Amino acid sequence: MIVYDIDALTDKIEGSALTIGNFDGVHVGHQQLIQQVKKRAKRMGLSSIVVTFDPHPLRVLVGTKTPPFITLTQHKLELIQETGVDFILCMTFNKAIASMEPEDFVYQLLVQKLKLRELIVGYDYVFGKNRRGNFHLLQQLGQKYDFSVDQFMPVMVDEAIVSSTRIRDLVESGRVWEVRPLLGRFYSAEGRVTTGRRRGGSLLGFPTANILLQEELFPSTGVYAVWAEIAGRVHAAVANIGYNPTFGNDYLSVEVHIFDFHQDVYNRNIKVYFVQRLRSEKKFAGIEELKAQITQDCNLARDILKMPQAKLC
Repeated sequence: MIVYDIDALTDKIEGSALTIGNFDGVHVGHQQLIQQVKKRAKRMGLSSIVVTFDPHPLRVLVGTKTPPFITLTQHKLELIQETGVDFILCMTFNKAIASMEPEDFVYQLLVQKLKLRELIVGYDYVFGKNRRGNFHLLQQLGQKYDFSVDQFMPVMVDEAIVSSTRIRDLVESGRVWEVRPLLGRFYSAEGRVTTGRRRGGSLLGFPTANILLQEELFPSTGVYAVWAEIAGRVHAAVANIGYNPTFGNDYLSVEVHIFDFHQDVYNRNIKVYFVQRLRSEKKFAGIEELKAQITQDCNLARDILKMPQAKLC
Protein backbone atom coordinates (compact mmCIF):
# COMPACT_ATOMS: atom_id res chain seq x y z
CA MET A 1 0.00 0.00 0.00
CA ILE A 2 1.29 3.44 -0.94
CA VAL A 3 0.71 6.11 1.72
CA TYR A 4 1.50 9.82 1.44
CA ASP A 5 0.49 10.97 4.94
CA ILE A 6 2.59 9.65 7.83
CA ASP A 7 -0.22 10.33 10.30
CA ALA A 8 -2.57 8.11 8.31
CA LEU A 9 -0.05 5.29 8.58
CA THR A 10 0.44 5.56 12.34
CA ASP A 11 -2.94 4.00 13.16
CA LYS A 12 -2.35 1.10 10.75
CA ILE A 13 0.74 -0.33 12.45
CA GLU A 14 1.75 -1.59 15.89
CA GLY A 15 5.47 -1.73 15.17
CA SER A 16 7.66 -1.47 12.11
CA ALA A 17 10.77 -2.77 10.41
CA LEU A 18 11.76 -0.20 7.83
CA THR A 19 14.32 1.21 5.49
CA ILE A 20 14.58 4.75 4.23
CA GLY A 21 16.17 6.32 1.18
CA ASN A 22 15.68 7.79 -2.28
CA PHE A 23 15.86 4.44 -4.14
CA ASP A 24 16.36 6.03 -7.55
CA GLY A 25 16.09 3.21 -10.10
CA VAL A 26 15.08 0.58 -7.51
CA HIS A 27 18.12 -1.42 -8.62
CA VAL A 28 19.10 -4.91 -7.41
CA GLY A 29 20.85 -3.45 -4.35
CA HIS A 30 17.67 -1.66 -3.34
CA GLN A 31 15.62 -4.77 -4.03
CA GLN A 32 17.80 -6.97 -1.82
CA LEU A 33 17.72 -4.38 0.95
CA ILE A 34 13.93 -4.28 0.87
CA GLN A 35 13.78 -8.08 0.95
CA GLN A 36 15.87 -8.03 4.13
CA VAL A 37 13.39 -5.60 5.67
CA LYS A 38 10.52 -7.91 4.76
CA LYS A 39 12.27 -10.93 6.29
CA ARG A 40 13.04 -9.03 9.48
CA ALA A 41 9.45 -7.79 9.75
CA LYS A 42 8.01 -11.27 9.26
CA ARG A 43 10.35 -12.78 11.86
CA MET A 44 9.51 -10.08 14.41
CA GLY A 45 5.79 -9.78 13.67
CA LEU A 46 6.15 -6.20 12.45
CA SER A 47 4.90 -4.18 9.48
CA SER A 48 7.48 -3.77 6.70
CA ILE A 49 7.83 -0.17 5.51
CA VAL A 50 9.87 1.61 2.84
CA VAL A 51 10.15 5.36 3.40
CA THR A 52 11.05 7.51 0.41
CA PHE A 53 10.58 11.09 -0.74
CA ASP A 54 9.01 13.26 -3.42
CA PRO A 55 10.44 15.40 -4.81
CA HIS A 56 13.93 13.94 -4.69
CA PRO A 57 15.83 15.79 -1.92
CA LEU A 58 18.40 17.03 -4.42
CA ARG A 59 15.67 18.97 -6.23
CA VAL A 60 14.90 20.85 -3.03
CA LEU A 61 18.49 21.31 -1.92
CA VAL A 62 20.17 22.27 -5.19
CA GLY A 63 17.27 23.07 -7.54
CA THR A 64 17.11 22.00 -11.19
CA LYS A 65 20.86 21.45 -11.55
CA THR A 66 20.43 17.78 -10.73
CA PRO A 67 21.22 14.83 -13.00
CA PRO A 68 18.20 13.18 -14.63
CA PHE A 69 16.69 10.54 -12.42
CA ILE A 70 16.50 6.89 -13.45
CA THR A 71 12.87 6.58 -12.39
CA LEU A 72 10.18 9.21 -12.02
CA THR A 73 8.36 9.07 -8.70
CA GLN A 74 5.30 7.10 -9.82
CA HIS A 75 7.41 4.49 -11.59
CA LYS A 76 9.67 4.21 -8.54
CA LEU A 77 6.69 3.63 -6.25
CA GLU A 78 5.31 0.97 -8.59
CA LEU A 79 8.65 -0.86 -8.62
CA ILE A 80 8.89 -0.76 -4.83
CA GLN A 81 5.31 -2.01 -4.57
CA GLU A 82 6.26 -5.02 -6.70
CA THR A 83 8.64 -6.15 -3.94
CA GLY A 84 5.62 -6.97 -1.77
CA VAL A 85 6.48 -4.66 1.13
CA ASP A 86 3.52 -3.89 3.41
CA PHE A 87 3.64 -0.09 3.17
CA ILE A 88 5.43 2.53 1.11
CA LEU A 89 5.46 5.94 2.75
CA CYS A 90 6.19 8.63 0.17
CA MET A 91 6.88 11.76 2.20
CA THR A 92 6.87 15.27 0.77
CA PHE A 93 10.42 16.55 1.00
CA ASN A 94 10.60 20.25 1.73
CA LYS A 95 12.82 22.79 3.47
CA ALA A 96 11.29 21.92 6.84
CA ILE A 97 12.27 18.26 6.49
CA ALA A 98 15.69 19.21 5.14
CA SER A 99 16.39 21.44 8.16
CA MET A 100 15.40 18.86 10.81
CA GLU A 101 18.17 17.74 13.11
CA PRO A 102 18.75 14.01 12.57
CA GLU A 103 17.87 13.24 16.21
CA ASP A 104 14.48 14.97 15.77
CA PHE A 105 13.83 13.23 12.46
CA VAL A 106 14.40 9.81 14.00
CA TYR A 107 12.45 10.39 17.19
CA GLN A 108 9.51 12.45 15.92
CA LEU A 109 8.90 10.60 12.67
CA LEU A 110 10.39 7.11 12.86
CA VAL A 111 10.00 6.30 16.56
CA GLN A 112 6.83 8.16 17.51
CA LYS A 113 4.83 7.94 14.29
CA LEU A 114 6.14 4.76 12.63
CA LYS A 115 6.77 2.88 15.90
CA LEU A 116 10.22 1.83 14.74
CA ARG A 117 11.63 -1.45 16.07
CA GLU A 118 14.01 -2.59 13.32
CA LEU A 119 15.92 -0.31 10.92
CA ILE A 120 18.09 -1.35 7.97
CA VAL A 121 19.88 1.34 5.98
CA GLY A 122 22.20 1.34 2.99
CA TYR A 123 25.97 1.45 3.44
CA ASP A 124 26.14 5.12 2.39
CA TYR A 125 22.97 6.46 4.00
CA VAL A 126 23.14 9.96 5.50
CA PHE A 127 20.27 12.23 6.52
CA GLY A 128 19.15 15.28 8.44
CA LYS A 129 20.42 18.83 8.61
CA ASN A 130 23.86 19.20 7.04
CA ARG A 131 23.77 15.43 6.35
CA ARG A 132 24.93 14.90 9.91
CA GLY A 133 22.92 11.74 10.45
CA ASN A 134 24.78 8.51 9.74
CA PHE A 135 24.97 4.87 10.79
CA HIS A 136 26.97 5.63 13.93
CA LEU A 137 24.38 8.18 15.11
CA LEU A 138 21.57 5.75 14.33
CA GLN A 139 23.22 3.15 16.55
CA GLN A 140 23.31 5.64 19.41
CA LEU A 141 19.66 6.58 18.88
CA GLY A 142 18.72 2.92 18.65
CA GLN A 143 20.12 2.32 22.12
CA LYS A 144 18.27 5.37 23.42
CA TYR A 145 14.90 4.57 21.86
CA ASP A 146 15.07 0.76 21.83
CA PHE A 147 15.30 -0.12 18.15
CA SER A 148 17.96 -2.16 16.35
CA VAL A 149 19.98 -0.84 13.43
CA ASP A 150 21.74 -2.80 10.69
CA GLN A 151 23.78 -1.56 7.75
CA PHE A 152 23.21 -3.26 4.40
CA MET A 153 26.46 -3.76 2.54
CA PRO A 154 26.75 -2.87 -1.16
CA VAL A 155 25.75 -5.38 -3.82
CA MET A 156 28.44 -6.17 -6.39
CA VAL A 157 27.96 -6.99 -10.08
CA ASP A 158 31.01 -7.58 -12.28
CA GLU A 159 33.28 -6.69 -9.36
CA ALA A 160 31.82 -3.20 -9.02
CA ILE A 161 29.23 -1.71 -6.66
CA VAL A 162 25.70 -1.43 -8.00
CA SER A 163 24.71 2.21 -7.67
CA SER A 164 22.33 4.69 -9.23
CA THR A 165 25.31 6.69 -10.48
CA ARG A 166 26.80 3.68 -12.26
CA ILE A 167 23.46 2.88 -13.89
CA ARG A 168 22.94 6.50 -14.94
CA ASP A 169 26.38 6.64 -16.56
CA LEU A 170 25.74 3.43 -18.52
CA VAL A 171 22.34 4.61 -19.77
CA GLU A 172 23.63 8.03 -20.78
CA SER A 173 26.45 6.40 -22.75
CA GLY A 174 24.00 4.07 -24.55
CA ARG A 175 25.30 0.88 -22.93
CA VAL A 176 21.80 -0.28 -22.09
CA TRP A 177 22.54 -4.00 -22.40
CA GLU A 178 24.93 -3.71 -19.44
CA VAL A 179 22.25 -2.11 -17.29
CA ARG A 180 19.96 -5.13 -17.06
CA PRO A 181 21.95 -7.10 -14.42
CA LEU A 182 22.14 -3.93 -12.30
CA LEU A 183 18.43 -3.12 -12.45
CA GLY A 184 17.15 -6.68 -12.72
CA ARG A 185 15.26 -5.52 -15.81
CA PHE A 186 15.87 -3.54 -18.98
CA TYR A 187 15.97 0.20 -18.55
CA SER A 188 12.66 1.77 -19.53
CA ALA A 189 11.26 5.22 -20.12
CA GLU A 190 7.67 6.25 -20.66
CA GLY A 191 6.07 9.05 -22.61
CA ARG A 192 2.99 10.17 -24.49
CA VAL A 193 2.75 9.80 -28.26
CA THR A 194 2.55 13.20 -29.89
CA THR A 195 2.43 14.58 -33.43
CA GLY A 196 5.76 14.38 -35.24
CA ARG A 197 6.90 15.58 -38.65
CA ARG A 198 4.89 12.77 -40.30
CA ARG A 199 7.87 11.59 -42.33
CA GLY A 200 8.19 8.05 -40.95
CA GLY A 201 5.26 6.45 -42.75
CA SER A 202 4.54 8.66 -45.75
CA LEU A 203 8.11 9.45 -46.76
CA LEU A 204 10.18 6.53 -45.48
CA GLY A 205 7.67 3.70 -45.26
CA PHE A 206 8.36 3.13 -41.55
CA PRO A 207 5.58 4.71 -39.45
CA THR A 208 6.79 5.86 -36.05
CA ALA A 209 5.30 6.85 -32.74
CA ASN A 210 6.88 10.12 -31.64
CA ILE A 211 7.22 10.18 -27.87
CA LEU A 212 7.03 13.39 -25.89
CA LEU A 213 10.07 13.45 -23.63
CA GLN A 214 9.54 13.72 -19.88
CA GLU A 215 11.98 14.92 -17.25
CA GLU A 216 13.63 11.52 -17.19
CA LEU A 217 16.88 9.82 -18.08
CA PHE A 218 17.25 8.83 -21.74
CA PRO A 219 20.06 6.94 -23.48
CA SER A 220 22.49 8.72 -25.77
CA THR A 221 21.48 9.44 -29.36
CA GLY A 222 21.38 6.45 -31.66
CA VAL A 223 19.26 3.52 -32.80
CA TYR A 224 18.13 0.83 -30.36
CA ALA A 225 16.38 -2.54 -30.36
CA VAL A 226 13.50 -2.07 -27.92
CA TRP A 227 10.28 -3.47 -26.57
CA ALA A 228 7.30 -1.10 -26.69
CA GLU A 229 4.51 -1.60 -24.17
CA ILE A 230 1.07 -0.19 -24.97
CA ALA A 231 -1.94 -0.83 -22.74
CA GLY A 232 -0.21 -3.81 -21.13
CA ARG A 233 0.81 -5.49 -24.40
CA VAL A 234 4.46 -5.69 -25.44
CA HIS A 235 5.64 -5.38 -29.04
CA ALA A 236 9.03 -5.73 -30.70
CA ALA A 237 10.27 -2.41 -32.06
CA VAL A 238 13.21 -0.23 -33.01
CA ALA A 239 13.75 3.27 -31.63
CA ASN A 240 15.72 6.28 -32.79
CA ILE A 241 16.84 8.90 -30.29
CA GLY A 242 18.32 11.96 -31.89
CA TYR A 243 18.05 15.03 -34.04
CA ASN A 244 17.46 13.37 -37.43
CA PRO A 245 20.50 15.02 -39.06
CA THR A 246 19.45 13.89 -42.52
CA PHE A 247 16.48 16.27 -42.21
CA GLY A 248 18.30 18.95 -40.23
CA ASN A 249 16.17 18.85 -37.08
CA ASP A 250 17.27 21.08 -34.22
CA TYR A 251 15.40 19.34 -31.38
CA LEU A 252 15.78 15.95 -29.70
CA SER A 253 13.13 13.38 -30.53
CA VAL A 254 12.33 9.76 -29.69
CA GLU A 255 10.72 7.83 -32.53
CA VAL A 256 9.59 4.23 -32.16
CA HIS A 257 8.75 1.98 -35.11
CA ILE A 258 6.71 -0.99 -33.86
CA PHE A 259 6.99 -4.09 -36.02
CA ASP A 260 3.82 -5.45 -37.67
CA PHE A 261 1.66 -2.91 -35.86
CA HIS A 262 -1.06 -0.81 -37.45
CA GLN A 263 -3.04 0.78 -34.61
CA ASP A 264 -3.43 4.49 -33.95
CA VAL A 265 -1.54 5.27 -30.75
CA TYR A 266 -1.66 9.06 -30.88
CA ASN A 267 -1.99 10.63 -27.42
CA ARG A 268 -1.48 7.27 -25.71
CA ASN A 269 1.35 6.36 -23.36
CA ILE A 270 4.14 4.05 -24.47
CA LYS A 271 6.75 2.49 -22.23
CA VAL A 272 9.97 1.73 -24.08
CA TYR A 273 12.39 -0.94 -22.79
CA PHE A 274 15.86 -0.34 -24.21
CA VAL A 275 17.53 -3.68 -25.01
CA GLN A 276 20.58 -3.02 -27.20
CA ARG A 277 22.13 -0.09 -29.01
CA LEU A 278 22.49 -0.83 -32.72
CA ARG A 279 24.42 2.16 -33.99
CA SER A 280 25.10 5.83 -33.53
CA GLU A 281 23.13 8.54 -35.28
CA LYS A 282 24.50 9.63 -38.65
CA LYS A 283 23.64 11.85 -41.57
CA PHE A 284 22.77 10.08 -44.84
CA ALA A 285 23.23 11.31 -48.38
CA GLY A 286 19.54 10.98 -49.16
CA ILE A 287 16.23 9.29 -48.43
CA GLU A 288 17.02 6.04 -50.26
CA GLU A 289 20.24 5.52 -48.31
CA LEU A 290 18.36 6.24 -45.07
CA LYS A 291 15.59 3.78 -45.98
CA ALA A 292 18.16 1.07 -46.69
CA GLN A 293 19.80 1.64 -43.31
CA ILE A 294 16.46 1.57 -41.49
CA THR A 295 15.69 -1.77 -43.13
CA GLN A 296 19.00 -3.13 -41.83
CA ASP A 297 18.28 -1.71 -38.39
CA CYS A 298 14.88 -3.38 -38.26
CA ASN A 299 16.26 -6.76 -39.34
CA LEU A 300 19.02 -6.60 -36.75
CA ALA A 301 16.59 -5.52 -34.02
CA ARG A 302 14.25 -8.42 -34.85
CA ASP A 303 17.15 -10.89 -34.56
CA ILE A 304 18.29 -9.45 -31.22
CA LEU A 305 14.81 -9.45 -29.71
CA LYS A 306 14.39 -13.14 -30.61
CA MET A 307 17.34 -14.04 -28.37
CA PRO A 308 16.32 -15.65 -25.05
CA GLN A 309 18.43 -13.18 -23.06
CA ALA A 310 16.59 -10.28 -24.70
CA LYS A 311 13.21 -11.27 -23.30
CA LEU A 312 11.65 -9.05 -20.68
CA CYS A 313 11.41 -11.80 -18.06
